[in-house]
Amino acid sequence: MIAPRFPAAVLFDLDGTLLDSAPDFVATVNAMRQARNMDGVALEQLRPVVSKGSRAMLAVAFPHMAESERHALVPEFLDLYESLIGRHAQVFDGVESLLRTLEQAGCVWGIVTNKPEYLARQILPQLGWEQRCAVLIGGDTLAERKPHPLPLQVAAQQIQVAAAACVYVGDDERDIVAARAAGMPSVAALWGYRLDHDDPATWLADQYCELPQQLWQADAWPLTRRASA
Repeated sequence: MIAPRFPAAVLFDLDGTLLDSAPDFVATVNAMRQARNMDGVALEQLRPVVSKGSRAMLAVAFPHMAESERHALVPEFLDLYESLIGRHAQVFDGVESLLRTLEQAGCVWGIVTNKPEYLARQILPQLGWEQRCAVLIGGDTLAERKPHPLPLQVAAQQIQVAAAACVYVGDDERDIVAARAAGMPSVAALWGYRLDHDDPATWLADQYCELPQQLWQADAWPLTRRASA
């Protein structure tokens, strides 16, 4: 039996996987609502759709508006979010220890997110990750974004690790779809954001984890499980 080992590289989604950014987004949409003399929305209302992106969050914040009207609010949303970024967000419990464990095992890690790259890059120094994160691909870095596999493929190329030797960790179905299309094993982060009707079992991830702490052990990773089988 081959001893369990961590993957050569791990790529992570950002919002809902590494970072609980929902409080920043609630502050953003509530500033927009306040400017329109509207009451604020609760964290519980917005949290499930954070991983779906700005348009989904605006749909919760302004359900009375037509889709075209909400789309026109995206630049305002992004500008306000940039002014608030990191003010209320917190790294999920167990994530920092997970990253240190991977680093101590010689594992390279990076981020592939659908958040615009310029916003994601502002978060890294706030968390002390700018020198630790080996690669960062944002939603506007390339011609395609998740669920297309290109961002994961390019990230693997940049860190010079074969896609099959990486693992992607994400909290949304499109994360798992992108990983599968890229030929990359995946972990569904069940501690993240999702709607009540989302069924992660249908995503067909290689591994499901309720908490980041489960990934502190080498044998929890899909590559190592196959290697030791």
